[in-house]
Amino acid sequence: MKDARLNNGVMMPAIGFGAYQIPADETERIINDAIEVGYRMFDTAASYFNEEQVGNAIRQSGIKREDFFITTKLWVQDYEYEDALRAFDKSLKLLGLDYIDLYLLHKPYGNYYAAWRACERLYKEGLIRAIGVTSFSNERLQDLFLHNEIKPAVNQLETHPFFQQQAANAFLQKEAIQHEAWAPFAEGQNDIWNNPVLKTIANKHGRTVGQVVLRWLNQRNVVVIPKTVHKERMMENFSIFDFTLTDQEMEVIAGLDTGKSPIYDDTDLATVKGIGLHKIHE
Repeated sequence: MKDARLNNGVMMPAIGFGAYQIPADETERIINDAIEVGYRMFDTAASYFNEEQVGNAIRQSGIKREDFFITTKLWVQDYEYEDALRAFDKSLKLLGLDYIDLYLLHKPYGNYYAAWRACERLYKEGLIRAIGVTSFSNERLQDLFLHNEIKPAVNQLETHPFFQQQAANAFLQKEAIQHEAWAPFAEGQNDIWNNPVLKTIANKHGRTVGQVVLRWLNQRNVVVIPKTVHKERMMENFSIFDFTLTDQEMEVIAGLDTGKSPIYDDTDLATVKGIGLHKIHE
């Protein structure tokens, strides 16, 4: 899978670059490096506070806008209908673009029905090419699309060898909703870079652990958005299409699944409350 065809016909690159936790004063340089390497899909969010810098790099690259695939996200604080429209307008202006390729609801909390209907309006107006969600469980996602007009095109989920989202992946494929992985390297948890299973497979192919993880996700038809501030690692992460993991290797990696996140527990009430009430602006 080098590209994914979304359920509305829009083509989405199989690999992009995530801008999460990249400081604003370093973002332009890092995005420029990624563009030089060959990345054309970039993922940011209102809550990352670097949309403007991502947009600057895109516009100054000299590459046609239509060659890029830009994702940003709406934060929970702005999930009321009119708030969502205003927040989108702000993101569009910060990015300095005429449209956004993919706009996601960032978390499944608050009045996401109102937010979704605002996204549907923006999609119909041609300001967004595809709309989707982030971190929605199967049941919340199903409920959302059963009671609204437009089906989400993407669900961006924490997905990596320790939390493989197998049930979600099966459901998303059944419903023709693209599975996209955030934190494909588990944010370094569980000593992923030194995992003996992944290292053994990487050594066999003459690859890095990171390349094996991204290729494993790619072969599961999962879009990936790895993040790094190092150009050498950007190049490694981008070079995953010239080798293939065997069925046996895929099965061995499947055995690493713990069925739970090492990053945060989205069933913990304090965690959910903290995310749901978090404000990114006055």
